[in-house]
Amino acid sequence: MSPSHPSSPLHLAVALDGTGWHPASWREPVARPRDLFTAGYWADLVTEAERGLLDFVTFEDGLGLQSSDYGELDGRTDQVRGRLDAVLIASRVAPLTSRIGLIPTVVTTHTEPFHISKAIATLDYVSTGRAGLRVQISARPHEAEHFGRRAFPPLNLDSLRTPAGQQLLTEHFDEAADYVEVVRRLWDSWEDDAEIRDVATGRFVDRDKLHYIDFRGERFSVKGPSITPRPPQGQPIVSSLAHQTVPYRLVARQADIGYVTPHDTDDARAIVAEIRAEQDAAGRSGEPLHVFGDFVVFLDDDPAEAQARKERLDTLDGAELVSDARVFAGTPAQLADLLQEFQSAGLTGFRLRPAVLGHDLPAITRALVPELQGRGAFRTAYEADTLRGLLGLARPANRYAAV
Repeated sequence: MSPSHPSSPLHLAVALDGTGWHPASWREPVARPRDLFTAGYWADLVTEAERGLLDFVTFEDGLGLQSSDYGELDGRTDQVRGRLDAVLIASRVAPLTSRIGLIPTVVTTHTEPFHISKAIATLDYVSTGRAGLRVQISARPHEAEHFGRRAFPPLNLDSLRTPAGQQLLTEHFDEAADYVEVVRRLWDSWEDDAEIRDVATGRFVDRDKLHYIDFRGERFSVKGPSITPRPPQGQPIVSSLAHQTVPYRLVARQADIGYVTPHDTDDARAIVAEIRAEQDAAGRSGEPLHVFGDFVVFLDDDPAEAQARKERLDTLDGAELVSDARVFAGTPAQLADLLQEFQSAGLTGFRLRPAVLGHDLPAITRALVPELQGRGAFRTAYEADTLRGLLGLARPANRYAAV
């Protein structure tokens, strides 16, 4: 079931990464590369996104240095390298904002679901109900070497397309599905009214309302309960980026939002149909599931200016920008046309990746948003104070509470 339909307002999010999604973005005068590892830099970006009434921001993360080579480190020193921890950035920014959702990336492959359930529950408390997470896997050998517990074979995009590569992906995404299941059960392991806090009787907690989750799977054996009470949203938002059937299946089984990368409307229709079919197969046909389209954007008042800016950055980087997502260079009005066209193909929202954050994020909030508002296609004020509320998702009942 889709939470919105083509004539309804669309949802809009922005993906934050470094100085922007073009590898040469850090060289632009507006880029602030010296501030990249300061709290103030990230606070400014999220405050700007909230000014534009966006549904949420995502924060990229990883367990290895950024690389233009999919499977291994590229050794380049002329692009941004290094990151702050996404969950910690989100927690730092949360008290400085009031309505916008905060979705840090979490790599499931080498982290423990117990830790992450606690971290995201804490983020939900700190933000008063605006937390989510973006689930990401890591099959890269050099990242596994940071942890020393598992070894993975060499990896490239071609090898992932082979039957052996698809099997490897399936194993990673099945593990991610179990991971999310553990996290979700831990969020429910305290009932909403488990804390009594009654000074007169000396009872702080009702032990009968804390539950063992007793999860046993191939990768995880987790008893529970959590040590963090149930988050304000009950279940913070789970999201995942997906490019093909195996990750589409994870979105269908466990996510509230899937980010996809269609390059035209036929592609979008086919992807949405596949995810909906997988959702039916997973027994979730009655549940709301958002499908957001990802676009890398260069926005200027003149389309030629946007294209020239992209070409100039490509020249600085020594190569044309290559992305999994469609790259758009043009005006805010042209982008609004494109988003509405893709919305008619079944997408319920969009996650935009600003090519240069210092330039293209304000272009989204101060030009694209008013353009969409003028068409009646985007909110003019925040209509809810939780991320679930903004996305039109009800607060779910606790699976362990007696009916």
